[in-house]
Amino acid sequence: MGLFDKKYCDICGEKIGLLGNRKLDDGNLCKDCAKKLSPFFSDRRHSTVAEIKEQLEYREANKEKVAAFNPTKTIGGNMNILFDEDKHQWIATRMRNWRNENPDVLEYSQVTGCTLDIDESKSEVYRQTADGKNESYNPPRYAYSYDFNMTIHVNSPWFEQISFQINDDEISQRGGIAYREAQAKADEIKAELMQARDAEREAASAANAPNTAVVCPHCHATTMPDANGCCEYCGGAV
Repeated sequence: MGLFDKKYCDICGEKIGLLGNRKLDDGNLCKDCAKKLSPFFSDRRHSTVAEIKEQLEYREANKEKVAAFNPTKTIGGNMNILFDEDKHQWIATRMRNWRNENPDVLEYSQVTGCTLDIDESKSEVYRQTADGKNESYNPPRYAYSYDFNMTIHVNSPWFEQISFQINDDEISQRGGIAYREAQAKADEIKAELMQARDAEREAASAANAPNTAVVCPHCHATTMPDANGCCEYCGGAV
């Protein structure tokens, strides 16, 4: 096929307009279908048509989870982390009208870790000479700025991490109010996600643990507690 031959989307079958093609490993993807993929997905060029179709099926099913998602806690900023503590789910989104954007609904158990990188940038500060030229101070002076970049690592078939900047605006003073606020927000996000993840793992471990025979404090029989933690003989809590 020639460079300017008409191409068709291998997902929806529609003709792809000029500059609208998104190459796949073994086919083509139109920009409209590409918009339906997860915003955290970054391996499109190495994905097959079958893999893209599978992800789009997941994204379509995700809409039902979004509709049922009821945020009970939000940690806001450049990226909002919303928690549904009743369903043990969370989403990450920059959008106010997030229900219309189909954000990926993730389980607490899918969190594998959180990392924070504080990037420091510096630029030299000059003084202006009488003839309008910039001249270095002696010794040189520098202006610093800081960005708090967080990465949430997740176990998902479609992406491995969610990366975003904590601070909305440039932070110019190390240890200043804006710096401390960004640090506190990063700590809060990490603590919330990791505590939720650990609680899920502990609950799963307890559910899979074998029952152990105990002596009932009520009838003194040796019993295997039932699903409600009660004595199989007298029904008392053990």
